[in-house]
Amino acid sequence: MGKALIIGAGGVGNVVAHKCCQVPEVFEEICIASRTLSKCEDIKNRIGNTKTKVHTARVDADNTREVVELINSFKPDIVINVALPYQDLTIMDACLETGVHYLDTANYEPPDVPKFEYKWQWAYRERYEQKGITAILGCGFDPGVTGVFSAYAQKHYFDEIHYIDILDCNAGDHGYPFATNFNPEINIREVTAKGRYYENGQWIETEPLEIKRVYDFPQIGPRNMYLLYHEELESLAVNIKGVKRIRFWMTFSDSYLTHLRVLQNVGMTSIEPVEFEGKKIIPLQFLKALLPDPASLGPRTKGKTNIGCIFQGVKDGKPRTYYVYNVCDHQEAYREVGSQAVSYTTGVPAMIGAMMLIKGLWKKPGVYNVEEFDPDPFMDALNKYGLPWHEDFSPVLVD
Repeated sequence: MGKALIIGAGGVGNVVAHKCCQVPEVFEEICIASRTLSKCEDIKNRIGNTKTKVHTARVDADNTREVVELINSFKPDIVINVALPYQDLTIMDACLETGVHYLDTANYEPPDVPKFEYKWQWAYRERYEQKGITAILGCGFDPGVTGVFSAYAQKHYFDEIHYIDILDCNAGDHGYPFATNFNPEINIREVTAKGRYYENGQWIETEPLEIKRVYDFPQIGPRNMYLLYHEELESLAVNIKGVKRIRFWMTFSDSYLTHLRVLQNVGMTSIEPVEFEGKKIIPLQFLKALLPDPASLGPRTKGKTNIGCIFQGVKDGKPRTYYVYNVCDHQEAYREVGSQAVSYTTGVPAMIGAMMLIKGLWKKPGVYNVEEFDPDPFMDALNKYGLPWHEDFSPVLVD
């Protein structure tokens, strides 16, 4: 039925490639491309025999011309961008030039500014519409499934949604004193940034990790969680009509936060260049080189993740609450595809979003966030392809 070019060969790229090959009637061919060709070959070898034809290629995703040349050579129906957020715009430019659909899992971040927002990608709307191609933004889990959950809740259970709390709990244990479950540079920039949430039409800023709550997560138990800013808040504030407040919460262990605080205090999380032995280096990038590769954590990680949304609003004039969430087991994910649950929960939705587009279910010219599409076929696919969801109509609320 279709061909997909997967740019990025880390843990998420590995999951996307494996899951595409589980649906050969949709993905007849895939090409895994990265700056490091050997990583692409490793994924291809791990997949093994499959009805889907698997290709590999080397590409520098910072170079639009190289991406254009690869697209023209492979002729995919869609580019699945699971590279770095810094590379979103160069890949979107390449898709625009070649007339190929686009999907990513995280919004654009400038390399030299620890700030992420959708304005840079939303600016492509008119050009994508005129070209007749679709860009699907933020189709991982959070952002991604959290937006689909919101659209599903809005469609089926509420006349108005007033409050949304997004809860991301990773109770996995990899055995290292300090490591990150996805790209260390992106992870640490996200966690050390100021918090922010949306309330009554305004953005309220907090100090990093200033606001803490304890929540009892299904199948996991009580965990400390902290208010962060996350990109889906920006799009949900626009696309979920009538919403009064949206917050995002993520769990961290005391050990993780202690290590992070020390690294901050000595300047290792800085993105400002410093001179070392006659060379300019960025401390955070040097720290990334020292930390374990997130793709290597799979065989070590035990435990579960729980990611979901708690909604409060009204239906037929009466108050209603609704909690929808997924629980994913790190070891089960690794047994299936060779990646831990953080990569799994990002890669599976990326495959599903690409499948929605190739099938024509999520296909309209322009640039869209996932909550702007019909959530029902996506929700069905989550149950089918490894991320089953659970519902609770009387959840404990976040105060």
